[in-house]
Amino acid sequence: MAIEQNQIGEWIDRLASKAPVPGGGGASAVSGALAAALGQMVANLTVGKKRYADVEEDMVADIAELSRLQAEMLAFVERDAEVFAPLAQAYGMPKETPEQIEVRERVMEERLLDASLVPLAIMEKAIEILEIVDELEIKGSRMAVSDAGVAAQLARAAVGGAVMNVYINTKSMKNREKAEELNEKAARLTRKGFDQADAIYERVQKKCRK
Repeated sequence: MAIEQNQIGEWIDRLASKAPVPGGGGASAVSGALAAALGQMVANLTVGKKRYADVEEDMVADIAELSRLQAEMLAFVERDAEVFAPLAQAYGMPKETPEQIEVRERVMEERLLDASLVPLAIMEKAIEILEIVDELEIKGSRMAVSDAGVAAQLARAAVGGAVMNVYINTKSMKNREKAEELNEKAARLTRKGFDQADAIYERVQKKCRK
């Protein structure tokens, strides 16, 4: 089925423009949503096949979970845009008097935190997707194993894209203790997500080349 310009193409055109949103955070969430959708495809191609009857219940459960995660990822596309607008406004707040500087710094800190938490959540959801894709690669239809590999790479991109949006915001935070706490969590999630995605990718490569 062809993608119509007034659907995903319209969003991509906005992404390509100089408009501040959508940006990298939203694109990371879309990548996660695509990973979840592709995982559902693998499970759907497995359900109803005699060869995979013993894993059918698992596949049905995976479809439900991935459907939920897909919806959550798409919601993060909008949420990422919502938290960026107030942050952009805060950068323009006056800073001519000590009082204005104090207010500006307080507001900036609040909004930088909000803008950091959204990509962190995207990373967490991407890892949930990877955990299901890991199962799909093992139990799912061999005919769709390459799609499981693509889903893993899309989820990996969601992790790797979102983490940069964490770091760019924590970099400007005055509360360095909080910033480092967020950075450490982001680094842990990155390692976990990359390790799992790369392991899936290696297994898929071997199966595709045999």
